[in-house]
Amino acid sequence: MGIIKSEFSLALNQVASERGISTTDVIASIEEAVIAAYKKEYPMKKKASNIKAIVNQETGETKIIEDGKDITPPGFGRIAAQTAKQVILQKIREAEKKTIISHYQSLLGTIIRGRIIRHDGNSFYLDIGKTEALLPKEEQIKNEKYQINDSLIVYLKKIVKDKFDNPRIVVSRTDDQLIEQLFRREVPEITNGLVEIKRVAREPGERAKIAVYSSHGGVDPVGACVGQKGIRVQTVTNELGGNEKIDVIQWNPDEKIFISSALLPAKIIKVEILPHQKKARVTVDEKEAPLAIGKNGVNVNLASKLTGYEIDVIQSKNSTPEQTSVNNKEQKS
Repeated sequence: MGIIKSEFSLALNQVASERGISTTDVIASIEEAVIAAYKKEYPMKKKASNIKAIVNQETGETKIIEDGKDITPPGFGRIAAQTAKQVILQKIREAEKKTIISHYQSLLGTIIRGRIIRHDGNSFYLDIGKTEALLPKEEQIKNEKYQINDSLIVYLKKIVKDKFDNPRIVVSRTDDQLIEQLFRREVPEITNGLVEIKRVAREPGERAKIAVYSSHGGVDPVGACVGQKGIRVQTVTNELGGNEKIDVIQWNPDEKIFISSALLPAKIIKVEILPHQKKARVTVDEKEAPLAIGKNGVNVNLASKLTGYEIDVIQSKNSTPEQTSVNNKEQKS
């Protein structure tokens, strides 16, 4: 009444050796499942607490024991074999899931390309190779339209538990790190340490600012990130859907210069720092104010995020920009 020996041994060995699960754990799970199947098949034994199942680890033969006596019903072997097979397959699936999650746990904080395979309401699911990942609404670029089979670069953000306590990989299209990782991929000077990404600020789908720096003489960090004829920054823009304009700015330890750079393309007349309040008053010619502020305040808001200062733009008439902003560099896609 047992499973054919070769089949049982093969299945058990597959779980134990290939999936990293102990045979003791598998056998215990089979015995528990067989008792449940027995009580379901024979309801009169449902409340009995002195019944146990014994599975022969070598042959797969299963017996039902009550008070030390073998009470295995005729023909129950088929049910026991089917139950054992289901348990082993379940253990294999659980082991594979743990292995996959462990693999992607080590990849958190990186980017990966995925293909949209389905959606559930406002959430989309992507095939990312060994498993699928969730792109929830709050991680989607608001003006992007997604369709089945679309290919997207996403940021591996975190692993969470769903309502059934199953691990779920969450990816993002809006995280600041997506831009940083895309530049790391496109710019060798960042990978080899010649250029450093200091800060990133985004309004996903609209505009982004990235501050870069190099301590190596002769290395232009902005030029390296922009690339010849803008090819590198354009590649990053394309991966973000093509609509998100990216300003590449040279970071400077002088906060006045850095704030001036962050507000480009506007020409800055004067920057007054209020360090204890983390505020900056920036004076611009009234004609430059729209550039400094940007559409719907996007430029000044991103400059504030990038520099860490709350920036107030003050308009002035008939003034000339102060010299600290003359050498600032900025390129945009």
